[in-house]
Amino acid sequence: ENDFCNTYSVILVLTLQGEFRQIDTTPNDLAFIIDGSSSLGIPNFETAKRWLINITSGFDVSTRHTQVAVVQYSDTPRLEILLGKHQNSQELIEAITSISYLGGNTRTGRAIKFATDHVFGMPNRTSQSPRNRIAVVLTDGRSQDDVEDAAMEARAQNIVLFAVGVGNEITNSELVSMANKPPSTYVLHVEDYKSIASIWDLMEQKLCEESVCPTRILGTVNDQKGFDLMSLMKIEQVAQKVQGSLISERASQLSPQIFPEGLPPAFVFVATLRLKNPAHWMKFDLLRVLSQDGVKQIAVTLNGADKSATFTCTSTLKKEQTVIFNDRGIKRLFDTDWHQLKFLVKHKRITCFIDGAYVEEQLLDPVVPIYINGKTQVAKKINIETTVPIVLQKLRIYCDPQQSERETACEIYSGFRGEKGREGPPGPDGKPVSTTERIICGIHH
Repeated sequence: ENDFCNTYSVILVLTLQGEFRQIDTTPNDLAFIIDGSSSLGIPNFETAKRWLINITSGFDVSTRHTQVAVVQYSDTPRLEILLGKHQNSQELIEAITSISYLGGNTRTGRAIKFATDHVFGMPNRTSQSPRNRIAVVLTDGRSQDDVEDAAMEARAQNIVLFAVGVGNEITNSELVSMANKPPSTYVLHVEDYKSIASIWDLMEQKLCEESVCPTRILGTVNDQKGFDLMSLMKIEQVAQKVQGSLISERASQLSPQIFPEGLPPAFVFVATLRLKNPAHWMKFDLLRVLSQDGVKQIAVTLNGADKSATFTCTSTLKKEQTVIFNDRGIKRLFDTDWHQLKFLVKHKRITCFIDGAYVEEQLLDPVVPIYINGKTQVAKKINIETTVPIVLQKLRIYCDPQQSERETACEIYSGFRGEKGREGPPGPDGKPVSTTERIICGIHH
């Protein structure tokens, strides 16, 4: 997806001084409503418990951050784990492991109503007013009672509902009726319990997105979750207008900082920019996110001297880790023309793209979760507050890693077309992009 094709945009040369102070991570109340009916059997129920353990292991279970509850249901719901009962992941894992199997019929509607009233509705929970109230329903069979009214009541109480179906007995329409919209985000389905392990990392990613990505980027397809940094930092409001990457685009020139809850384990960083003289030979942080004590949590560093880009993030093995991209494909970022830089960050690897074309992929060590309480800055020289004058059109972080496939670079390619006899720059396959491709890009976006 790229909503800047054939639309008005604001581009900035950054010389503004400023920063954005972060707040501590807001607590999450997370409830798992798991089917314990007779159709599962003990082996599948044990598999479901291991799935819960894998997912919850990725969260910081504590009073300050995430609290987890578990409701098992069949004919009647049973509160297995109360919100706030366990203050660390190890205690929670032991409690999940010890849950015994119920057996019986499948009354999912009653279970959702029970969670609304007796998990999220307890007086000690409402007094704390947690920002995120999330419930995950895991079921393998068609409910023997009404789920739609119960789910509607839960959503009216600002509870976000995910629905995970296992097997062929549960219908997709029932899953959709109980989950939030859109179904592509809040409904998951697998063939059987043997396959459920294949989606635990996806479920963790979705829960992280729901937890740490409260905002949506308006104008993108399905209003993708993420952070439009130029908007959040009000960069456009102090800009002098200049020419952008397209004839129809206007840019803003100024001389320069959003993640209140941190970032999910996988995300997409996108910047559309132009490094004019003298920025194209300087070394600076295009983006840096600092903790309260000034330690880099995330940084994208551009080095004009050796024509490289560096990605910095946390590490479980050391204070921070850096990955340097110096393949020849990265060098054109410094040729003073418009370019799109994109990083696809996943659990153990990071991939770099320039103008939609693959550059290289490198491995990442496991990262430490980021709880931002410092500041976010743009276009700053290394270790100092001096701002580097660059021209910036887009600066975003998308919480959904699949956005990498939708985020094309057509605002770059289109900017060089439309003049008679002039050929466009190379596309991802190395061949010039045709006028037909430009038109398709404009229609699609």
